[in-house]
Amino acid sequence: MAEKIAAGIIGTGFIGPAHVEAARRLGNIEFIAIAEANEELARLKAEALSIDRAYGDYRQLLADPDVQVVHNCTPNHLHYQVNKDILASGKHVVSEKPLAMTSTESRELVELAKTSGLIHAVDFNYRYYPLVQHARQMVQQGELGDVYALHGSYLQDWLYLATDWNWRLEPELSGESRAVADVGSHWCDLLQFITGETITRVMADLRTVHKTRMKPKKEIETYAGKELTPSDYEPQDIATEDYASVLLELSGGAHGVFTVSQVAAGRKNRLYFELDGSRRAIAWDQERPNEMWIGYREKPNEILVKDPSLLHEAAREYAHYPGGHPEAYPDGPKNLFRNVYRAVETGQMPAEPDWSTFEDGHKEMAICDAILESNKSQQWTDVNY
Repeated sequence: MAEKIAAGIIGTGFIGPAHVEAARRLGNIEFIAIAEANEELARLKAEALSIDRAYGDYRQLLADPDVQVVHNCTPNHLHYQVNKDILASGKHVVSEKPLAMTSTESRELVELAKTSGLIHAVDFNYRYYPLVQHARQMVQQGELGDVYALHGSYLQDWLYLATDWNWRLEPELSGESRAVADVGSHWCDLLQFITGETITRVMADLRTVHKTRMKPKKEIETYAGKELTPSDYEPQDIATEDYASVLLELSGGAHGVFTVSQVAAGRKNRLYFELDGSRRAIAWDQERPNEMWIGYREKPNEILVKDPSLLHEAAREYAHYPGGHPEAYPDGPKNLFRNVYRAVETGQMPAEPDWSTFEDGHKEMAICDAILESNKSQQWTDVNY
């Protein structure tokens, strides 16, 4: 029997348990340690997730000689320092995005990761849906022809009300951008991955819909239900964006636009894109992840339903169930972690990783910087990678 790879996890809010569940499904990964903000919380979370070792300080986890890989699922403002410390400890790292709070920090992390020779990854999980992988192959093999345009959106309603609150609303914890950095980064990464190109310049329009929100006087976890009375709130000024629309240009010459919103009633997690090419167009909606629309001028359009036998060969290993058996959000990180841990078994960072790395995380920081600058100047802004 193959020996299991020992992993540790730092931070267990919304996304941390999703990492644990996805990695455990691979069979060869065992989470042996957890770190949280204090010992009591660490013990509670460790018991809930059936993890043996609980640390009230993440540096204690990094000092654990048995931990080989560390998943960084802390809040945004901690990503940079925690990632830096993981690399310094000599352990491989899987980080949540954003990679850091600024592009200066993320650029430093890229260099540190390269120098270390350690395996490094960022959780851009939407890349690893079967039909997204198929879309990438369609573009690479010329089935779309020349890509004329790309457009889409990432819409949510979890911050729709002025009484909706989360730590991501606080710039000191989340960063100068919110909607763009939080979900727009996923959209940009996904379209760059599918097209094989980079976003070179942007023109952005950002808007804060709720300039004042009612902050609960006690902490609420992300996406948790809220049963509070008016006396449980206090007013808080908001500076980060609820909404953004961004014009963009790709390195290959295609132009496009995307919209992000966290105040779109009824939209829960709708990442949508369309690519318009000289031969055909394709469109995909994350809330209907097992269907892809394929558009034609000269014949009826098609709906491709996820089925391994119908996918490009390179995309088939991302579909684990037969046609008619849905695969979606929990399967994205599972496929990502599978690719990462293949490399962990060898102990070497490959020349061309088949997963999103610190370099990809830095790209999204640079794009976000350009979007913020464009919104301030109200003009086209080059992305400085």
